[in-house]
Amino acid sequence: MSSNVKTVFLLVLLSGILMGIGYFVAGPGGAIFAFIIAMVMNVGSYWFSDKLALKMTGSREVTPQEEPRLHEIVDSVVNMAGMQKPKVYVIQNDAPNAFATGRNEKHSAVAATTGIMQILDDRELAAVIGHELGHIKNKDILVSTIVATVATAITFLATMLQWSLIFGGGRDRGGGILGILAMLATIILAPLAAAMVRSAVSRQREFGADETGAHITHAPMALASALQKLQDYSIARPMKVNPSVSHLFIVNPLGKVDMAKLFSTHPSTEERIARLDQIARKSGNLG
Repeated sequence: MSSNVKTVFLLVLLSGILMGIGYFVAGPGGAIFAFIIAMVMNVGSYWFSDKLALKMTGSREVTPQEEPRLHEIVDSVVNMAGMQKPKVYVIQNDAPNAFATGRNEKHSAVAATTGIMQILDDRELAAVIGHELGHIKNKDILVSTIVATVATAITFLATMLQWSLIFGGGRDRGGGILGILAMLATIILAPLAAAMVRSAVSRQREFGADETGAHITHAPMALASALQKLQDYSIARPMKVNPSVSHLFIVNPLGKVDMAKLFSTHPSTEERIARLDQIARKSGNLG
């Protein structure tokens, strides 16, 4: 099953959770109301998420004169992808990492740390840029925003249900102790389920960007090599960055902080490398 198909399935599952808890709280009207609230909250993050992410990570836009190597590699990969060139940013940080942001090709940016440019060769760095362009090409910012919208609505409805229980809503429903227990289970489990699905979508988008980037650069094993280096360095030298933007980076910049795979925003590096190896074997790009 492809990453896109899995993402659609997870979005449907997330919507199902929203509809279920909406009916439980206040029928169809409750779900619609919460969804509208979530839309209002997240539409701003969609339009301004790129600026916020760049600001929160301390990214600085650079010219070709300031960073000729990085610009040359971005130009090369953009030409291979047939895409519009994104703005190029640098993060002054020894921890090697990179990310892309922007709602479409016209409003997009790639950012690389000074650390990543020190440890990767040109082929590996180009593969990383290909991965980041893959996020832009696959419209992952839009997908992430949709997921955030539905997840926020679920959390909002769970909070409404909690207050309903506090003020006797469970008793009003005539369900007795079973009704109250069902409400408690919904209050606790619905946000957890939404968080797990949201993390799963993030992991699938990483797989999708790996695959797209490998096809753009025709160098899946260069990306595999880069991922292994970045993973090793991220564990030894975690990046001090706001956790709310950690999911944007090509590898988890915080090191091994995820307590459970279900809530991890990044797939394991071993699994990503194994998939890239399969792509390399199928395409014949083993170099």
